[in-house]
Amino acid sequence: MASVTEKREYRDDYPEQTLYIPGPTEVREDVIEAMCEPMFGHRMDRMTDLYTTIVEDTKTFLGTDNDVIILTGSGTEFMESSILNLVDDTVLVTTCGSFSERQANVAERLGKTVDILEYDWGQAVKPEDVREALEESDRAYDAVTCVMNESSTGVRNPVEEIGDVVAEYPDTSFIVDAVSSLGGDFVDIDEHNIDVIFTSVQKAFAMPPGLGVCVVSDDAYERELESDSASWYGGFQRSLDYYDRKGQTHSTPAIPIMLAYRKQMKHMLDEGHDARDQRHREMAEYTREWAHEHFDMFPEAGYESQTVSCIENTQGIDVAETIDAVSEEYDFVFSNGYGSALGEKTFRIGHMGEHDVESIRALTDAIEDAAGL
Repeated sequence: MASVTEKREYRDDYPEQTLYIPGPTEVREDVIEAMCEPMFGHRMDRMTDLYTTIVEDTKTFLGTDNDVIILTGSGTEFMESSILNLVDDTVLVTTCGSFSERQANVAERLGKTVDILEYDWGQAVKPEDVREALEESDRAYDAVTCVMNESSTGVRNPVEEIGDVVAEYPDTSFIVDAVSSLGGDFVDIDEHNIDVIFTSVQKAFAMPPGLGVCVVSDDAYERELESDSASWYGGFQRSLDYYDRKGQTHSTPAIPIMLAYRKQMKHMLDEGHDARDQRHREMAEYTREWAHEHFDMFPEAGYESQTVSCIENTQGIDVAETIDAVSEEYDFVFSNGYGSALGEKTFRIGHMGEHDVESIRALTDAIEDAAGL
């Protein structure tokens, strides 16, 4: 098929704009500067120093005894590889928005038998429904999947309680997509039977895009050893065994972004996981209060995201026009609703990474001004 895309030359005069979208988000200047070190080989001792530092610092920050894999790519790499690694036949996929539906689509494309526990967009996955699905199915599920933070709808699913339910089925793995929440919303990975949880660094980790991070339990590692369809690039055994032998990645990584990761993870360790969680909670609470004052929240009450607020456009403002006005007048960028169904019915504010309540207030003040609220 012939392409209809014309070349649009990248320029040097774009305005600097503050990002309040669901990702990428703002990056510290010293983290950006860390990418400018001279290049070195990915099989040198220097690479071992770098990679072992970021892996072990990530374990420390997340408070997990499980293994950590950091690979070049987006979190979608681990969305796909976790299915390949852990699902021989049948998977139960919980869906309540676009990204959880994507997990079902990925599993189907990989030839797996997919049962879907489906919710309307804006609703949250309920642990009791997962229990019922597991109890009543005549299938033995290899895995259950859930998106912790459904950024298309601003829903935060109770993955802790769902993990406790799945723990009652020891032959079933629990896979969590935490792409838009990990690092900004605390979850006790080891305590709640989460076999695999993955994220992308350009979200709440507040780094440049380009790396996926995956936390893998011992059980998940052992189950992959029995798999006939394990991923080559995102294989748990391949990645973790190479790390144990060499302290490096099995394939050439994006070294500059790993240098940025090292710098930012030191900042995250200095702040601490609990304090970072609290800061994100305060931003979310402020945004919800503002939304209830002027609009309404789209997610089911009690299940609102801590990193991305999806706000229902009850006043019927022109969302696209407001986004353009805020961008032009204030150099702030926030997001419309996800896809054609929610594009004008909702809008989204990403309050993650290095933002705080004061920077979020600057955005909401700008929205009020642009929309005449």
